[in-house]
Amino acid sequence: MKVEHAVWGTAIPLSDFAMSINGRRITSDDTELATNPATEEPIASFPLASRKQLDLAVEAAKVAFTSWRETDIATRRKALEGLADQIEKNYEAFLTLLTTEQGKPRAGAEWEIGGSIYWLREIAKQSLPEEVVRDDGENRVVTRYTPIGVIGGITPWNFPLLLAVWKIAPALMAGNTMVLKPSPFTPLCTLWFGELAQEVLPPGVLNVVSGGNDLGQWMTEHPDIGKIAFTGSTATGKRVMQSAASNLKRLTLELGGNDPAVVLPDVNPEAIAKDLFWASFQNSSQFCVATKRLYVHEVIYDRVVKALVEYARGVQVDNGLLVESQLGPLQNRMQYEKVCNLLQDSAVEGHHVLLGGAPSDRKGYFVPITLIDNPPDDSRCVVEEAFGPVLPILKYRDVDEVVRRANDTEYGLAASIWSADVEKARDVARRLEAGTVWINQIHVFGPDIAFGGHKQSGMGIENSLHGLSEYCNMQTIMERPLAT
Repeated sequence: MKVEHAVWGTAIPLSDFAMSINGRRITSDDTELATNPATEEPIASFPLASRKQLDLAVEAAKVAFTSWRETDIATRRKALEGLADQIEKNYEAFLTLLTTEQGKPRAGAEWEIGGSIYWLREIAKQSLPEEVVRDDGENRVVTRYTPIGVIGGITPWNFPLLLAVWKIAPALMAGNTMVLKPSPFTPLCTLWFGELAQEVLPPGVLNVVSGGNDLGQWMTEHPDIGKIAFTGSTATGKRVMQSAASNLKRLTLELGGNDPAVVLPDVNPEAIAKDLFWASFQNSSQFCVATKRLYVHEVIYDRVVKALVEYARGVQVDNGLLVESQLGPLQNRMQYEKVCNLLQDSAVEGHHVLLGGAPSDRKGYFVPITLIDNPPDDSRCVVEEAFGPVLPILKYRDVDEVVRRANDTEYGLAASIWSADVEKARDVARRLEAGTVWINQIHVFGPDIAFGGHKQSGMGIENSLHGLSEYCNMQTIMERPLAT
């Protein structure tokens, strides 16, 4: 069955979604319904994998690894380009399906689906050649990169397809095979992509299984999975790390953040208000690197606040399938209730709310754009990662003070500095404890740009050759002629 949406005019596949195991379409007697967060109506059912089905997927990946690891770079490159082609051929349908299950408006869906295509094609160009460390006629020392084996990928609900591709592309390019688990809140795009991938890849190279927390636990404990690549909360990342210790699995963990933005006093507030707004509210703030604490120098604080409020009033929050929508709902009820609880706490604490506040009774998981005026540093809205459209705007007096306050968190994912003096901004950036610091820009990523967190925002790197190497073991071969 296919359902056509009247606004975008695109048929999206709402037939029975299935898992992909060993090149075959696999269903389950145990299913769950995916929900449209804008309407709270069911979209389609999807299977919940059993322990036995996971074992079959891992075994298929393990068998496929013996041949996939021997393929040459050209073969792997062609495979990744073929995966990109599959998304591109179904571009409009992926956009509609992504918005339907995740909630983001078309512009956000285009950013994610287009990004998935781009990432596959660019990672396909990457390789890790052998390094000759020494070759002096007596000794030859070579360091090479070898694939790990079966990779377990676990992805979140905020960017379900793009963050899956961030794992699939380097894993396969390095010669590994994969078992991928999408979030049970947004499984549909990934399951469909998994089916399309079977037209390109040999059986067992990419297996996509769906399920909840139990499935994630089984994967992190599975003795035949050699690495877990996980994106999600810091709390869950800690549990993943504990489970992975059972067989010393390799890990890449991209976890939570409480990212600061620092606005220096030399900026034009009206000129940067739009950029500051989207730094925080892109994807309805369901973004690990969204600005979650906005520090503004006291000299320009009032002007920045006024400009932000004026801009925010003109942003349309609605069902992402509507053409005029700029921000959609939160993706699921659990997150919606968490953000509502945070807003309730601010109300109890008497914080001055400049805009927004408590949600209305409308259907869907909609939270209004909320700006909070200079709450105390120990407020929940400052300390916690809201992962929803709530932004505390904080006043500071000097650079030493703001650096100390910006670094006063267990997180260290990303940050941004805004200044007319780039050299001065660079000095501040170097003092921040964050894996990525943007200056006069934000949310710029690339397949060639290393991305990873400091402190409790994760471990390991995604993207770039550094990220590709994380899907490899390093092997050193030393040789010398046999004496005669």
